[in-house]
Amino acid sequence: MNKKLVVSSSPHIRSEVSTRDIMLDVIIALAPAAVFGVILFGLSAALLIVSCVLAAVLSEFLWCLIMKRPHTIGDLSAVVTGLLLALNLPPKLPVWMGIIGSAIAIIVVKEMFGGLGQNFANPAITARIVLLVSFPAAMTTFYPPFSDVVSSATPLAAEAGTYTLKELFLGTHAGCIGETSALMLLIGFAYLLVRRIISPIIPLCFIGSAALFTLCLGGNPLTCILSGGLLLGAIFMATDYVTTPKTPWGMAIFGVGCGILTVIIREFASLPEGVSYSILIMNILTPHINRLPSFKPFGWEDSKNA
Repeated sequence: MNKKLVVSSSPHIRSEVSTRDIMLDVIIALAPAAVFGVILFGLSAALLIVSCVLAAVLSEFLWCLIMKRPHTIGDLSAVVTGLLLALNLPPKLPVWMGIIGSAIAIIVVKEMFGGLGQNFANPAITARIVLLVSFPAAMTTFYPPFSDVVSSATPLAAEAGTYTLKELFLGTHAGCIGETSALMLLIGFAYLLVRRIISPIIPLCFIGSAALFTLCLGGNPLTCILSGGLLLGAIFMATDYVTTPKTPWGMAIFGVGCGILTVIIREFASLPEGVSYSILIMNILTPHINRLPSFKPFGWEDSKNA
């Protein structure tokens, strides 16, 4: 009896882990940084986080409703996008700006390209850049912890030695809601590794290359790592499944590229931070990185020698 061979498109490896499970783990990993940010910066930070998340979920719901597509808010990807965007924003940013950012992230960057799995760039990163270009004053105004009055420079904007390494590690300084505490971010990183949600290749290559390049330029590598949004970007946004390379070598190239570009932008460009731009640039280059030569699949034969 002849059996018909059916060839289907990828993926061919099935897993019991759903998109919702993965997103839930990411939310849990982000929780320490989010809670710490609320403790440092108060109710305004909490309101901004809630507003961004709700706006992201509502934007996705309305888009699916208008376009007559199946609702996808149950996979929690919109929640993750809203939460990541909020943690990348100044704690006193007007709520309406955060809502606009969430709508841009979901509708423009994600849904207009076909939804989850089709977007070419990280939605939260792209929305943050749009907000930074559109509202530069509001996006670069920061306040020290437990204060509603006096503005303060972030570690990247302050003079060298203004903050100790302990302050940078614990996060007791001005900055975006979720970027200040390296400790909280590393706790989330450990959780994602234990749960095998992400590979350590991109974060380690990102952080390591940024530190090494900073050292070559005569800077302090520890200050580079602990300042700004480097850890937040390296752990939670440069590891996005959709917009990053799939192979180990591709991940390494991506991480190194992000690290070098971050330092170049920080040192030589007139921009407040380089992490967002570096990740976006490498997102755009990801399809080309995926086309780089890799190991031959088992059973593959060169047609020229066949």
